[in-house]
Amino acid sequence: MQLVHYDSLFDYMTSLARKHPTYRFLTPSHSEIYTVDPVNVEYMLKTNFANYGKGDYNLGIMSDLFGDGIFATDGDKWRHQRKLASHEFSTKVLRDFSTNVFKVNAAKLVAKISVAAAAMETIDMQDMLMKSTLDSMFKVGFGMDLNALSGSDDLGQQFVRAFDDANSITFRRFVDMMWKLKRIFNIGWEANLKQNMKVIDAFIYKLIERKREQMRNGETLLGKEDILSREDILSRFLLESEKDPENMTDKYLRDITLNFIIAGKDTTANSLTWFFYSLCKHPLVQEKVAQEVREAATANQNGEVTSAEEFVELLTQEALDKMHYLHAALTETLRLYPAVPLVLNAFILFPFYKFGVCMILSSL
Repeated sequence: MQLVHYDSLFDYMTSLARKHPTYRFLTPSHSEIYTVDPVNVEYMLKTNFANYGKGDYNLGIMSDLFGDGIFATDGDKWRHQRKLASHEFSTKVLRDFSTNVFKVNAAKLVAKISVAAAAMETIDMQDMLMKSTLDSMFKVGFGMDLNALSGSDDLGQQFVRAFDDANSITFRRFVDMMWKLKRIFNIGWEANLKQNMKVIDAFIYKLIERKREQMRNGETLLGKEDILSREDILSRFLLESEKDPENMTDKYLRDITLNFIIAGKDTTANSLTWFFYSLCKHPLVQEKVAQEVREAATANQNGEVTSAEEFVELLTQEALDKMHYLHAALTETLRLYPAVPLVLNAFILFPFYKFGVCMILSSL
């Protein structure tokens, strides 16, 4: 039935969850438990988390794309990456770098939308947000510009298409009981996935080698003005790999960094898409949000702001702290449309999409 309802899978699962908050789904190879009961969710993902690993079945489905990254591992490997990520993501250098990256790419997105608006063109907002977010996550992850939004880099565009297709095909495996057979005979979606993984791996391994070489030479992908920069995640993990080269191989670095991009790209872009959708449905809320942002950002500004680049520079932490109504609107959007519609643990899938339980959960 999941394959039959694949194009509207989350809506189908939500309708089942309304009737049966917790139920078992039987297949010829295994069984799955679905629950939206907050008590069960808390027990499995917090109280007794160690008892509910992802399991061989799920790891087998995700391993081609996710490798040994944090979303496709259990036990010691998961704990090692969790500890490493927690340390690196808490550093001020990485926080400041990522904030600046998102601000720069937000300005580029605003400029592109403004051109389309002036020409009265219809745009695919979700597609633009996906590309903009991927640009930001890639810059933070690998320290280079992917240019997915502008489409100016041919190799980058090949990676983007392969990356999106690989994500979609991997998710399809959860409802296609014949995927292993298709992989053996290299047919259908599995043949496409194999080709996509070749493109992804070649692109990522080339970046790792370039980054390592440039760090040896005292330069970064950003140019000579940023010599010895260690701001992006790959650079910081490369430094860690020098302490443990046996375990932190190029394959491990590929998995860690790619999982980071996967974690941030869709969740951020989808949440923003629902946010703008909700604002369009509620014009009064939209006006209040816009007014608060303008007032908070320009509180200490004397002259008129004439460009998106100027405006994003005004979005300091002090200004953001004043945007209480915006924070409430974003929080309500996440309550109604959680960024992670399904949380996977062992044989357990938690359908949260369009449901009254708001829990934004991830392996990170």
